[in-house]
Amino acid sequence: MYARRWQIEGYFKVAKQYLQFDHTQIQSYDGLCGHMAVVIMGYDILALAQRENSDARTYGDLFYDYSRPLPDIKFVNALSWLMKTLTGIAKKLDMSEDVLNVIFAEFVKALPSNLIALLDKAPR
Repeated sequence: MYARRWQIEGYFKVAKQYLQFDHTQIQSYDGLCGHMAVVIMGYDILALAQRENSDARTYGDLFYDYSRPLPDIKFVNALSWLMKTLTGIAKKLDMSEDVLNVIFAEFVKALPSNLIALLDKAPR
């Protein structure tokens, strides 16, 4: 509860020091409400600008995007994608396909038998 009260105190400090909240000569209730509304909007604009300049949670919606769960991808599909990507890189580097095939064959031999069976069924 004290943390909430401290936020209110922080608001009043900024409103009085920088937004002339207490330097008014308005006598009517409607005028005071209007002055208070303008001060509150000014404070909101300042608070938003401060948060966008100093708070990492406001970089685009990056903070919220990282907190969302990612969809699951099957290990076999990820492994298949990795092997295709490595093959593409090897072709760009003009590596011999025979060398790459030997490396992949040895890698696949080292995998557990259930993954080898799933890898054979994976889309290529």
